[in-house]
Amino acid sequence: MKIALAQIDTTVGDFAGNEAKLLAAYQRGSAAGAEIVVAPELATTGYPPRDLLLRRGFVRRNLEVLERLAAATGQAGFIVGFVGENPNRPGREVTNAVALLQNGRVLATRTKTLLPSYDVFDEDRYFEPAASNPPVEFNGRKVGLTICEDLWNDEDFWQDRRYRRNPAAELVEAGAEIIFNASASPWHLGKNRVRHAMLASLVAKTRCPLIYCNLVGGNDELIFDGASLAFNAAGALIGQGRPFEEDFVIVETDATAPVAPEVFCDEEKLHRALVLGLRDYLHKCGFQSAVLGLSGGIDSALTACLAVDALGRENVRGVSLPSQFSSPGSLDDARVLAANLGIRYDVVPIRSAFETMKGELGGVFARLAEDTTEENIQARLRGVILMALSNKFGALLLTTGNKSELAVGYCTLYGDMCGGLAVINDLPKQWVYRLARWINREREIIPTASITKPPSAELRPNQTDQDSLPPYDVLDAILEAYVVEGRSADEIVRAGYDEAAVKRVVRLIDVSEYKRRQAAPGLKVTSKAFGVGRRIPIAQRYRET
Repeated sequence: MKIALAQIDTTVGDFAGNEAKLLAAYQRGSAAGAEIVVAPELATTGYPPRDLLLRRGFVRRNLEVLERLAAATGQAGFIVGFVGENPNRPGREVTNAVALLQNGRVLATRTKTLLPSYDVFDEDRYFEPAASNPPVEFNGRKVGLTICEDLWNDEDFWQDRRYRRNPAAELVEAGAEIIFNASASPWHLGKNRVRHAMLASLVAKTRCPLIYCNLVGGNDELIFDGASLAFNAAGALIGQGRPFEEDFVIVETDATAPVAPEVFCDEEKLHRALVLGLRDYLHKCGFQSAVLGLSGGIDSALTACLAVDALGRENVRGVSLPSQFSSPGSLDDARVLAANLGIRYDVVPIRSAFETMKGELGGVFARLAEDTTEENIQARLRGVILMALSNKFGALLLTTGNKSELAVGYCTLYGDMCGGLAVINDLPKQWVYRLARWINREREIIPTASITKPPSAELRPNQTDQDSLPPYDVLDAILEAYVVEGRSADEIVRAGYDEAAVKRVVRLIDVSEYKRRQAAPGLKVTSKAFGVGRRIPIAQRYRET
């Protein structure tokens, strides 16, 4: 069977735009002689639509798109993800569904069986699952139609399964000769390897060709990598979509010559993911340009590089906001970075504003020593100025904090946390260094001093991050164990980490939840990010230590 995979970038609620992309992909596949064209999960609506699914007009318009797509089909089939209506009660009103379209009509529809409700997923909140999913007759063949999670529960691959059923195996047992999967599988580091191994294992077990068409693009904090895959019955990879970009792939299921998987280092994957997520977030929210503060440090430097790669240098403005505590070296590093990137660079000092603010508060703060209050005033003055520039020029303000800082609250509410998108807030500090060095692999873009000097907020004389935090390699290891792996403080100590450091870091993570709840949305690139996939109460008294 000749099949076309339409790996497209959809936008939630952009019915006209999504329909145009789907129709163009179908026409291209039909012209190429494909027997079936496959599109991603919920392609009519964009993914994830979340509470828009509770609006009847949203569901109705998606069904109208499906009707028009069906009317436009000819002999070639078209598998399209859409939001279906559930006619049965009691039950949820809608389903996560796919339709097989052909010859001007909806030939068949099938509903997603396994509805994830872990990490960033909340599908059980909205959708009614399938009670059964028999194969569909298409051009004399029995084909199986599945959606994303339906492939992620094979007992021969997963030791710990979330569900009892294995929809793909059930379809093959019922006579399906080929399995199609319309997917919207968010990316994080390591996801490609697990996904490829899982699908290859499933094909080896079922001896059935598998066509996996994955969404690409950024929607809010989620990044979808595409990287669609096609396997023949022998388990050989016979086709793949390019990662982190739209693609159109034609495969023949009886092909025997395997294709080699594209191999990228993790740094390049991260770079591609963050650039895609940043670009799509800005453009899908209606922005064309970005502004950010340049401190001369590594975090803002990395963020600026990503912004230029995503938006073009002409659409990025860097701003230096020096105080009396800013070192000459940091100011030089910010200026050199801006020159290397070719972006507009402005300098707006905050020293006089800071002194004025301290003077205005002098009576209230009389006889009180300066402390973090005055440090935070500096950060908040910078936030005011950057937001003013954002308002005046219509540019989205990018925050530049990393995951390590956000974890322990090493950031200032309404100060350096101001902004519309936190580009690297899921990157631990050690990964910030790795990605910065990768960016400099051919020539120096980020000044070497920004990478090698001790990190500092420069809010008081001779300040460094390690005045109040453990070394970042230790901090990041504890963060990974506690937040990502879910290990207890005692388990982390038993693994060999200093007890005092563990207790301090864990306590800081626990008490900083109120800050993270007020942070700008960030781009998820690890398996457990701060955001919608981690739901910790703010007003609570449980402490791990």
